Amino acid sequence: MFQILVVEDDSDLSRTVCTFLNNSGYEATGCLNATDAYDAMYDKTFDLIVSDIMMPDTDGFAFAETVRSLNEDIPILFMTARDDFASKQRGFRIGIDDYMVKPIDLDELFLRIGALLRRSKIASSRRLEVGKFTMDADEHTAYLGDEEIQLTMREFNILYKLLSYPKKTFTRQQLMEEFWNADTETAPRAVDVYMTKLRSKLSGCDSFEIVTVHGLGYKAVVK
Repeated sequence: MFQILVVEDDSDLSRTVCTFLNNSGYEATGCLNATDAYDAMYDKTFDLIVSDIMMPDTDGFAFAETVRSLNEDIPILFMTARDDFASKQRGFRIGIDDYMVKPIDLDELFLRIGALLRRSKIASSRRLEVGKFTMDADEHTAYLGDEEIQLTMREFNILYKLLSYPKKTFTRQQLMEEFWNADTETAPRAVDVYMTKLRSKLSGCDSFEIVTVHGLGYKAVVK
């Protein structure tokens, strides 16, 4: 599971963002200042940092500059009320990877974090392991133990998406838009057919389950 460090001095916003990320398949740690964030980074390895700019003592620029001097690869996303070009320019010159202006749309934050992780080295292997079940996106293979599970391209892509964000609910419409042609006339209920096929092919897997979220869509839940 990807580890996200959230550095935000507004305790309510920090709690909201961390709760959202935890419910979306990540493990988020919130810190109210840079000092606490440094301490957290000594104790745990993080995959991505979300940081405010305007914080007491050490601001986001100094924090990001220090992090970047120690780690050239970890994605850093600024989440700030500062909407001026000079702040954006300074942030990108320091080496941040993305910049969002408050108020934050949490769904957009989720998409941006996913994009940053995909582009970073930590996601470059494109291999998922959930218990005894493994998927390799480069080889397009899925194995339950030593047994290969035969999946169509669309089945593979849907399952890989769900397992990439365990506990995150994807609506039928979201899955249709991503895995079917834009001009298709196939109804969103076609997603249900694919879920039924996946559940049948994975009936022997007890590492996770595909759960129906009634009225919305589907999510993968790791056991």
